[in-house]
Amino acid sequence: MWMQDIDPFGNPWLSALVAVIPIAVFLVCLTALKMKGILAASIAVVAEIIVALIAFGMPATAVAGSGLLGILTAIWPIAYIIVMAVWLYRLAVASGRFDVIRASISGISPDQRIQVLLISFAFGAFLEGAAGFGVPIAICAALLVQLGFKPVKAAMLSLVANVAAGAYGAIGIPVIVGAQVAGVEVLEMSRTMMLLLQPLTFLVPFLLVIILDGWRGLRETWPATLLVSVVFSGVQASVLWFLGPELADLGSGLAAMLALFAFGRVWQPKRIFRESGEAAPAVERHSVREIAVAWSPFYILTALILVWSIPAFKQLFAADGPLAAAVIKFPIPGLTGQVALPSGDPVASTWDFAPISATGTAILLAVIVSFLTTPSLKAADLWHELVATLRELWQALVLIALILVLANIANYSGGSASIGSALAAVGPVFPLLAPIIGWLGVFLTGSVVNNNTLFGPLQVATAGRIGVSPELLVAANTAGGTTAKVISPQSIAIAAGAVGLSGREGEILRTSIGYSLGMLAFICVWSYTLSVLLPG
Repeated sequence: MWMQDIDPFGNPWLSALVAVIPIAVFLVCLTALKMKGILAASIAVVAEIIVALIAFGMPATAVAGSGLLGILTAIWPIAYIIVMAVWLYRLAVASGRFDVIRASISGISPDQRIQVLLISFAFGAFLEGAAGFGVPIAICAALLVQLGFKPVKAAMLSLVANVAAGAYGAIGIPVIVGAQVAGVEVLEMSRTMMLLLQPLTFLVPFLLVIILDGWRGLRETWPATLLVSVVFSGVQASVLWFLGPELADLGSGLAAMLALFAFGRVWQPKRIFRESGEAAPAVERHSVREIAVAWSPFYILTALILVWSIPAFKQLFAADGPLAAAVIKFPIPGLTGQVALPSGDPVASTWDFAPISATGTAILLAVIVSFLTTPSLKAADLWHELVATLRELWQALVLIALILVLANIANYSGGSASIGSALAAVGPVFPLLAPIIGWLGVFLTGSVVNNNTLFGPLQVATAGRIGVSPELLVAANTAGGTTAKVISPQSIAIAAGAVGLSGREGEILRTSIGYSLGMLAFICVWSYTLSVLLPG
């Protein structure tokens, strides 16, 4: 059995410097050389293999096994969830129901301050939970422009609003991946995310109104703003604490929309705010039945995910549960029984295939039920939208797989532990800096998922050295990354394209960067505070 050596050069800082070379290569290729993500990641994987083989003495069989585990994990459960979620969303668009959904939201209030809370914040969170991957930013920014918002403001508001939902996008995948990296239960990771990110989430609606219409706007709309904040944060916190991350955006976004819809029937601001001063554009009206039918795919999705998330259902597939045989554990050649930590303990290296209990299966069932209850969709549409989904996502999925390969090799070779050992030299102050690493990761990769796979092992290794819970530092990595989505080049490009400002991304960046950095500073301070308050 091969044993990891986290200090192969007899100097912790030199060993860490060598271990960080593949990550540095990836970042340089993305930024200075402006390579596409897949090419940059491929080069970084080659660099990681060389470092693992030569510098850390990792056997070639273990390198291959680590890469295999990364690819398998990228396929299941990550790609499975992402593809199913976007497939369901595309079917809703293809059926024409999504136009009714947008109209039902737009008609609640002519006041743009209320509209930004409804669309960019609540509806955007709902879309983030259902699909993620830039879908809410594109749709919400475009919808705001249709409602009379200035393009730059519409893009910036949608980017800032996404901070409240970005950590739980695509049915909770960033948190699920973070839990895998940290080696903790998903629910435990979810609860830590709630403690860390919820204070900022509560403040985001107030920030959106202030950005749009200053303190006067907040004074005039505070009842609606407070309602949205309390309902959204309350539901999201409850879901995260009791169920997990899968419904954190879907449930909170839907609850906030319903609360504003009901409140709008009895209250409207005395002064109707419009940026341009012009009257609100006409909104297509639909019957209650049409609206209820249009939303049905997402009701079905929410109900099924809720069943899959409850502890009683999960217990069926636990090691001692009646359906434990439905979870197949595959040992990884070259890793299982072949690699040990410096302590002598073998590393955990199995791939779990759970076709029934997987979250993606719940989404697949939602796709099937929605299709069967939508007369306007034909079998050809079902297949066409699946192919279109795969065509749209394949590059993102390949990039995720490559980064998981890199992260796994770094983790099992001892490279991540080597970097963590060096970073631990800063001592207890590290939690103050941990979100910055996540911020950089998402700024460069554009994805909270990729950020957690890339830097999560580093956070875990550092946590073990300084006596802080690993889930807190991975949560800090996730939360810091979420604030970077506001100015990530990928997010900016999506927003610019949606509002017709392609080629003018710099304008959006300049208006957004201050908010991104301010929210990052908040997360840094709160992360450090929690590291002092919570047990390691």
